[in-house]
Amino acid sequence: MKNILFCFSSLIICLLTATGAVADQPKEWQMDLQPFATPVMEQIRWFNHYTLWFIVPVTLFVLALLIIVVIKFRASANPVASRTSHNAMIEVAWTLGPVLILFFLAIPSFNLLSYELTIPDKPDLTVKATATQWQWNYEYAGDKPLAFDSYLLKDQDRAAVGKEDRKIYPRLLAVDNELVIPVNKTVRVLVTAAPTDVIHAFAMPSFGIKIDAVPGRLNETWFKAEREGLYYGQCSELCGKDHAFMPIAIRVVSEDKYNSWMSAASTDLSGANKALIAAVDGVKASVQVAQNVSN
Repeated sequence: MKNILFCFSSLIICLLTATGAVADQPKEWQMDLQPFATPVMEQIRWFNHYTLWFIVPVTLFVLALLIIVVIKFRASANPVASRTSHNAMIEVAWTLGPVLILFFLAIPSFNLLSYELTIPDKPDLTVKATATQWQWNYEYAGDKPLAFDSYLLKDQDRAAVGKEDRKIYPRLLAVDNELVIPVNKTVRVLVTAAPTDVIHAFAMPSFGIKIDAVPGRLNETWFKAEREGLYYGQCSELCGKDHAFMPIAIRVVSEDKYNSWMSAASTDLSGANKALIAAVDGVKASVQVAQNVSN
């Protein structure tokens, strides 16, 4: 009995601490926004829930009024229609009510927009994302510049890159080369599209960012991922026939893992990615060990 309890507690601890294997992606029957990984997305989720306190009562109130009107003022129950043309109190109410509601919605939304669109003065890292039909190219600025392409991961290539687990690397969202970012670092993202291409969009739901990639124009956004994991987004503009096959994958890791990956990726990107996957997915091995001990 003690061994069972020990194994069960070990399994729970491993599951709670296995942050490296987390993959934020759309879930079946998902009704809410994806869990937040940045302060911006945290505020977006809060504002979304905040607006529901206005939307739901207003919707129910209007529905109740419609039901009352249909029942009380139908022809059979009210054969002689009222000739009332206006009511001062009602007109004041339906004018002031929406004004107050919009006021309470406007103040936090303006604060959120200001926070989201104000780029920090001294970001820890700058990455350029260039969109083409239908892939992303990432460039790291710094002493050792690094650039690579990120394509949709094909099923026949999963085994070669060590991404056979479809729960972590889902079909149509996983890529061959993820954008690797250190945790708790402010990252500025410069977004554009190839000069001869079309408009794309760089969107990452868990980070609360979505910005157009326009040919000949350099847009910028920022994020600060506060937890490690693998996060998925997609191009959010109708960019052509393969629009649905242009995913975005960002892997957030510890600073030590990021530094090791960056040093190796400058000479061997494929080998650096495999080593990073092995280091991150090594947390999963402890979970499997706990499961085997319980057997």
